[in-house]
Amino acid sequence: MPFDNIVAVALIMGLFGLAILVLLWPGEKQGRKVLRRWGVDDPSPSDVAEAVRYLRRRRFWYPWLFLGLPLLADVAGLRGDTTAFFLATLLIGALIAEVLAQRPRRSARREAGLDRRAVSGLIPVWGLVIYAAIVVAAVVWLIIHGWWALLGIAAAVSVVTWLVILLAVRRPSTGDGAADGALRVRSARVAAGLGLAATVTLAIPEVTNLGSWLLVVAGFAGWYHLAHRSRAEVARCR
Repeated sequence: MPFDNIVAVALIMGLFGLAILVLLWPGEKQGRKVLRRWGVDDPSPSDVAEAVRYLRRRRFWYPWLFLGLPLLADVAGLRGDTTAFFLATLLIGALIAEVLAQRPRRSARREAGLDRRAVSGLIPVWGLVIYAAIVVAAVVWLIIHGWWALLGIAAAVSVVTWLVILLAVRRPSTGDGAADGALRVRSARVAAGLGLAATVTLAIPEVTNLGSWLLVVAGFAGWYHLAHRSRAEVARCR
């Protein structure tokens, strides 16, 4: 792609990311809503402040990633649609946020839990099974078609996904245990869902037959159920 076209695409994506940042920049209302959605009935003001900080730490990176990812992809000779860039932005933004969260604020009130954290404590077994089954199916699809470059990118997506999940497991605790746990679970499950959808998007550039259609539907359905807690799940956590 000519350099001026690359710059134009990057600027358009950057402006798109900036618009998302302005529209989705979280406040107390959004922070309280996220905590309640993930099982915290009556969050305290400090919990809400932590949730707002958690959301802002992720969304701050969106404009810069939307600006830079198309440029990097073009330099590397890769092609991707808008969905792929969107999912990559959310996933890499989550990774940056989790890396930054590994060093807690000095003023943060930390609480030690008695239970040893594990991936299965953040993502239920059914979620791990769905993730593994669909990712394996996508990898088999890529191998069958001989799309080795996309297979390498899918492997990179899996690495980023699991880095986010593992960092969410080991992130230092801050604030109330229930709120901290809710945000930790959200990080892991949303990352797993994004990684799942991104892998399927890479494996199926075009939906051409029933098999590809079923794989795409399964991938995005898995993303939805991983990244959202049902009312029954929320009720069990309360």
